[in-house]
Amino acid sequence: MTVETDSLQTTITMKNRTRPGITAWTGILLTTSAALADDARIDSWLTSNSGRYARIYTSSANQASGNAVTTWSNGSQTQSLPAYSGVQELYSSVDWIYLRTTGLGSHTMGPWPNGFPNLPANQHTFYRIPRNPSVPATKTLTGLGSIGYFVDGVAMFDSRDGFVWNGSSEANGNGYWNREAYVNEGATFDPAYAHQENSGTYHYHANPVALRYLLGDHVDYNAVTKTYSESTDAATQHSPILGWVRDGFPVYGPYGYSDPTRSASGVRRMLSGFQLRNGERGSDNLMTSGRTTIPAWATRVYGVSASQSGPAVSTQYPLGRYMEDNVFLGDVGAKQGTDFDLDEYNGRFSVTPEFPNGTYAYFVSISTHGTPVFPYNIGRAFYGAPGGAAVTTLAETVTTNFVGGANSPLIIETPTLANHQVTLVWSAVEGGIYQIESSTNLSAWTSRATGVAVVGNRGNQVAAATESENFFRVSQTSLASYDSVTNSAATGGGPGGGGNMGGPALAEVNPDRGNRGITVTLTMTLGGMAPPTNVNPLSATLGITPGIHLIRNGATVTALFTIPADAAPGAVTVSVVFPGPPGMGDVTFSLVNGFTFL
Repeated sequence: MTVETDSLQTTITMKNRTRPGITAWTGILLTTSAALADDARIDSWLTSNSGRYARIYTSSANQASGNAVTTWSNGSQTQSLPAYSGVQELYSSVDWIYLRTTGLGSHTMGPWPNGFPNLPANQHTFYRIPRNPSVPATKTLTGLGSIGYFVDGVAMFDSRDGFVWNGSSEANGNGYWNREAYVNEGATFDPAYAHQENSGTYHYHANPVALRYLLGDHVDYNAVTKTYSESTDAATQHSPILGWVRDGFPVYGPYGYSDPTRSASGVRRMLSGFQLRNGERGSDNLMTSGRTTIPAWATRVYGVSASQSGPAVSTQYPLGRYMEDNVFLGDVGAKQGTDFDLDEYNGRFSVTPEFPNGTYAYFVSISTHGTPVFPYNIGRAFYGAPGGAAVTTLAETVTTNFVGGANSPLIIETPTLANHQVTLVWSAVEGGIYQIESSTNLSAWTSRATGVAVVGNRGNQVAAATESENFFRVSQTSLASYDSVTNSAATGGGPGGGGNMGGPALAEVNPDRGNRGITVTLTMTLGGMAPPTNVNPLSATLGITPGIHLIRNGATVTALFTIPADAAPGAVTVSVVFPGPPGMGDVTFSLVNGFTFL
């Protein structure tokens, strides 16, 4: 029995052995598998749909009729060619996991209600996550843009929407009263609880319910309404890993072991350690006291006193509008492990199915009805050191753990035989065209079918088997044009996106938007291999506006920009220029569409 294979072709040997009353068939199959290690940081990624085109519903009517599209445009975000969904490549070294992803969900995305203007786009993201996380005493605040990636390759954003109370109004920037994304932007989420900013970075701020459904995590799907809901049955299994944060620690779904030290203790929903400041469970009551102080957890992570005033609670600024409207129960006399499960970073140290000896892990927070609750995925600061960032190249020796999308290996499932008909089923690449051939001697081949199109990433063909011994092979003969994950991003990476894959990228710009006519201090985080720490930037630009007072601190550069009052509204490129090695010229780190003039 023989297998013949190359990158596009697989041969199955089918032998018909006849005995009285018994017909048995055996097959040799190509069973290649990714070079996966027994390491959840490598093998928890959802790669089974990497050969499927990403799809969206552009309207509620199209959702109702099941009319999903693979290309789209609204004039700003354009997906003119199909792009494959999610994770396309995985690599690993001793210290890092490298992820290449389009950032587009494996589920059908959309529609986005209430006239939401943005559409998703292939982000061409290349990102690395620490393989050996560390826990510093001083915590780092989460930033705008990607703070990690879910296992389907979709970006993870923190709990904010980017607006803060600045003393007189709400505006983009940094501050001590941060608006919640779920509360203030939830009306723009699709049924998966996700949306995208103006560069097309599709992302979750809270409970990634569609991903949880794909992973079998206690979520039901209504095929008629095409919506998701928390299952009403009792949870019996520990939630799977849903994603990885920049600090190298996992995010699990809502269900964990009752006793964090015992896997046999039963499974239940993890309880958030936060409570609205409404006078209940030992909290103060902002309805009566007003927003005159921020809670103790905020003073710790911001490093300021509690006396930070916000707007009075009102119809315009209701309770729950800001992250700081929530108190951590551990600060008002409650006890973790007895009264609640998760700490102020929204995690705990626990044994899990993937880490039987225990790990620190974040958990998604939901109510008994499945509604997202604060702080949703993770808190306002990272528990570990957030070393993960966008990169541009592989600058070290790595192991290739997975290659998918257009380069997915062709793998044939165990064939079935009925009435002398062999049914061949194989993993395919959407947009591919295939042919089936047979042989009795592995030398002369007869065409059985050509021009075989596939559905999604599955091929299916029935072939007659009349000889006593048949060999079959399947090969891909062509592939339709597509938007590769390794192309430069046409719409830019946006905060946390892939950015400019052709050269050094800025991993993040904070804040990422501001009004014209104001002066703003930007913090720009370098992606990839930053220059040595003793090399200072030469210049920084916000569109064509030069920055002043440049200060470098490790992987970040801050600069002061005055946005012209007559500047055109819209997204502009942010760039920082460093002197390069002798004879090599200057090096520019940039993020296309990294800042928006409002």
